This record gives sequence, structure tokens and C-alpha cells, in this order.
Amino acid sequence: MTHSAISTSKVLRQIVIGQVQAIPEERFDIQAEGFNNTIRWNIGHVIYWMDKYSTLSFASLSAVPDHYASLFNSGTKPSDWEITPPSKEELVNLLSSQLSRFAALTPEILDAKLEAPFVMGPFQFDTAGELFNFALMHEATHLGTISSQLKCVG
Repeated sequence: MTHSAISTSKVLRQIVIGQVQAIPEERFDIQAEGFNNTIRWNIGHVIYWMDKYSTLSFASLSAVPDHYASLFNSGTKPSDWEITPPSKEELVNLLSSQLSRFAALTPEILDAKLEAPFVMGPFQFDTAGELFNFALMHEATHLGTISSQLKCVG
């Protein structure tokens, strides 16, 4: 099962990168009716949380700039931004560097117990793989949101 999670992570991220690269940057900051965020926010949010889950799952150091929390953490929104968000190029580079780190994953790494269970509402994740699989579901959900936003903005 862990081999398939590693494979799935690579495929999903390649799909995300392809989708993001195909979107003209001028559409990144249009907030479509019915959405409280933008394409740029969703991309940054995916990057931010994959980094967060990776630091929790694999005890790795964060690989995103500190200010990403103020831009892309849960509960943030572009209308509150007081700093310039990252460019499309920076976002694609971060997505790609995270994909490169997926290549280092092994079943043994994913099967490892977390130092402490990660609890999110009614859910508890005990292993690195469980939390990483949740991160993949989270990413896929935001890929769907990005696709919906793209249809709404043209």
C-alpha cells in the first residue's frame, strides 16, 4: 500500500504542476463569485500544507518562506494580504521541489510512527503514511477547487 501512496503522490503532483503551468498568471488573482479565495491562494495553500505535513510526518525542515503562513494558512484570504504574494514561477518551483522530495520516500519512512499522533478534529493520524495520505487527499481537493475557479474566471 505504501508503494502506491508514493506513486500516487508523484502522479498527483505532476497533474497539479501541469495544471498550474497551463493557467495564465493574470487569472491567478481573480476571485470568482462564490469563492473566498483565488487560484494563487489555492496553489500556495497546497504548497504550505504539504510542507507542514512533511515536517510533521518526516521530521524535515520547512522548505517554504516563513511569510507563507500569513498568506496561505487555513483561514487566510487574499483580500487580507498585506505583502506581495509569490509569483507563478516561484509557486511552480516550490511545487516541483516538493515533487523531487517525494522521490526520497520509502515504505519504511511512511510506515514510521509519528512522535505524537496528529489530531485534527475527530481524526487521528498515527503514522507518517496516514498523515501523508491525508495531505494527498487535501491536495486533490484543492486541485478540484482550482479547476472550478478556472472555469469561473474564463
